[in-house]
Amino acid sequence: MTNIIFIAPPAAGKGTVSKLLQEKYNYNHISTGDLLRSVDKNTDLGKRVQEIMEQGQLVSDELVTELLKEKISTIKGPFILDGYPRNIMQAGILEEMLKELKIDDIMAIYINISQEEAMKRALGRLTCPKCGMSYSKYNEETKPKEDGICDVCKTKLESRGDDNEEAFKVRFETYMKNAQPILDFYKSKNILKEVSENTSEETFKVIEKMIKEVE
Repeated sequence: MTNIIFIAPPAAGKGTVSKLLQEKYNYNHISTGDLLRSVDKNTDLGKRVQEIMEQGQLVSDELVTELLKEKISTIKGPFILDGYPRNIMQAGILEEMLKELKIDDIMAIYINISQEEAMKRALGRLTCPKCGMSYSKYNEETKPKEDGICDVCKTKLESRGDDNEEAFKVRFETYMKNAQPILDFYKSKNILKEVSENTSEETFKVIEKMIKEVE
């Protein structure tokens, strides 16, 4: 099964698509944010990462790469990379790391979504702080059955603090500025695919077809 690098701006739906790929094809979902938060503090690498995060500093590309390498080396089955690379330097580091691990079955998938559509999704997004389920105020298919309450655990749903129009525009534009060189990089490697569907379910179906075409 082909390994996937997701390149997607905020609110593009890559989380939902990743979950669908996990459920149907047993993909390992690797989020750099999750890796940093769950690092084993009893290892030398974990202690270094923890110290940097406690000081409020950014973890270097080199340390993130070490964590990724350790994770990818220990998992079984295909993986989805979510949140990495975030700039062209990280793309180059990742390429060298995958070469070292002798992994060449890679597909970079860009989920293309307009800023307007992404903002609509973000401003309508609701998340359960207890079980992590996500909902939308505006999408009938993903609305909670009871307004503002999680269907699964009946906890009050929350909106992200930075899901407001001004903050979202900054996040989106910053992401796209850094993403364009990455898109050009993977395009030059002939491994870039693009999806421009309206819903996460539609996006999943297109990606599923892409995966089967290269098997």
